[in-house]
Amino acid sequence: MSHAPQYETSHGGGTTYEPDPEPWPAPGYGSEPGYGFGPEAPADTGEHFPRQATGPALPDGGRAEARRAARRKKAKPAGKPRPKSRAASSSERPDSLRRLLPQALVVAFLAGGTSAFVANDKAVQLSVDGESRTLHTFADDVGELLEDEGVDFGAHDIVAPTASTALASGDEIAVRYGRPVKLTLDGRRREVWTTARTVDGALRQLGVRAEGAYLSASRSKRIERHGLDLDVRTERAVTIMADGRERTIRTNAATVREAVEESGISLHGQDTTSVAPESFPRDGQTITVMRISGRKEVRDEPIPFAVRRTQDPDRFVGTEVVEQQGHQGTRRVTYALRTVNGVKQKPRRVRSEIVRQPQTQIVKVGTKQRPDTVAGAEGLDWGSLAHCESGGRPNAVDASGTYGGLYQFDTRTWQGLGGSGRPQDASAGEQTFRAKKLYVQRGASPWPHCGSRL
Repeated sequence: MSHAPQYETSHGGGTTYEPDPEPWPAPGYGSEPGYGFGPEAPADTGEHFPRQATGPALPDGGRAEARRAARRKKAKPAGKPRPKSRAASSSERPDSLRRLLPQALVVAFLAGGTSAFVANDKAVQLSVDGESRTLHTFADDVGELLEDEGVDFGAHDIVAPTASTALASGDEIAVRYGRPVKLTLDGRRREVWTTARTVDGALRQLGVRAEGAYLSASRSKRIERHGLDLDVRTERAVTIMADGRERTIRTNAATVREAVEESGISLHGQDTTSVAPESFPRDGQTITVMRISGRKEVRDEPIPFAVRRTQDPDRFVGTEVVEQQGHQGTRRVTYALRTVNGVKQKPRRVRSEIVRQPQTQIVKVGTKQRPDTVAGAEGLDWGSLAHCESGGRPNAVDASGTYGGLYQFDTRTWQGLGGSGRPQDASAGEQTFRAKKLYVQRGASPWPHCGSRL
């Protein structure tokens, strides 16, 4: 039978031990004290590892064979030894030495090799993600052991003790792999890492208070190496104010709307809440339910017309004539009228359309220079006449609406004198100029009551 060292290998359901592909020299196992496994042999660990000799190893039979050889030598029959020549005796001694020297060297070599083998072999306990096994190894430190066993680890994994820790027989080494968890905690999403293998362990490791919380996965669910998406909504205290009443509930609802419904309050029609109904309810938050009633109202609103002024070189400076009358337009506006909890709100415009476009008013503005005098009408007291006729007001109009201006022209007379539009719309200078022209034509007769003031 070969006594080569054996090594542990894993095959799914169990652990077997295979011969070292390059076996060490096989030590002899004797039956006398000090050889094989006596009282000083290590305790059984449950694993079936090859037994290693604790004493020096001897080739082909070990110490037992050496002792038998010694007994045979002593058992030779007693008698007178046959005489040998001195030359023969001296020649036999070197031959005996030459035969014993190689044997002694082999014995010394095997004894030293076996001692070194036993000294470097370490029995350790390795746990990888909760799966534990006992190993015999010649690795110097934890990192070398893990490399020999093909155990990779990264920044998010835990190795205890650390990879640089020296190994000794009886050590326990644990490797726990990190797992990414995409955690949505009370509406806030982030990615965290955990070495826990279940949802419950991850919650405890992350310090998440899960009593009364909603979990998207069961606590016993296993977290695989590729990670897990986990939604956690802790229990929160929320106050709901509605219809003159206040209610405080504890909830793990995902939205304000759900929390309101859990409190026994229903939203109808246009009803809403003081915060967005689809927002996440926070611990200690107060939510007010707003009862809304409303209607729509349509109104026609005027659109002011624009005024465009153009220069007219045929009219005197200071003269303005409306060539095209302006007209207002009409805009049809739809308003939403709301009452919130019995209080009317400011109307909100929701629609607008133009029913009629406004018409621009066009005004002609004179740029012609007025003559300074009118022959035959200078030197008269035109101020007294104007004060008598209109009180000195250029825009004065009599009660019948027939006469207007400083000198109370009728429109026909005014336009016959070259004026445009109505006299009361012209400047005071133009009215005096037209009055002088009228005086030259007809004297003071156009002003039967005040003409004497001239």
